[in-house]
Amino acid sequence: MARAGLTAERLTRAGAELADEVGFDQVTLSALARQFDVKVASLYSHLRNSQDLKTKISLLALEELADLAADALAGRAGKDALTALADVYRDYAHEHPGRYEATRFRLDPETAAASAGVRHAQMTRAILRGYDLAEPDQTHAVRLLGSVFHGYVALEMGGGFSHSAPDSQETWSRTMDALDALLRNWPAATP
Repeated sequence: MARAGLTAERLTRAGAELADEVGFDQVTLSALARQFDVKVASLYSHLRNSQDLKTKISLLALEELADLAADALAGRAGKDALTALADVYRDYAHEHPGRYEATRFRLDPETAAASAGVRHAQMTRAILRGYDLAEPDQTHAVRLLGSVFHGYVALEMGGGFSHSAPDSQETWSRTMDALDALLRNWPAATP
């Protein structure tokens, strides 16, 4: 019998909070059971295993991040939209480090196709249409932006920019300037 009050949604949210506290890689059914003071077996009515829990946390985080990005992008275009999207990713990573890590969790293709990850790609492509990029350059640019946003955040959160000047915010702003300039002057493909 399922323990009263436990639901897949409640467990997923608790798992997401736990991820922010201890790191996404440390989230297990055992750790979650300890939080609810129940035996692991009590969770099996709602979750198949730790992989299922991590998948659900990833889906939750992708949805939260997509909602924040959509709100930030409303009415913006060009560099303003580019910076807004980048800031949402960076801010979310700092506010919810475990959840942010969960957005990078590898989902199976069917789950990924039905996730909010699709919305992230659509929003990024909407920004890039303002830069008049056609395929395949648009896909190259989506990959570039993802690499820069996520790479910068990973280095920053790992302390990579904490011991030197200029400060990280100044570099972030200059990075947005550079990305905007690159997107406005996208190089032609070489044969």
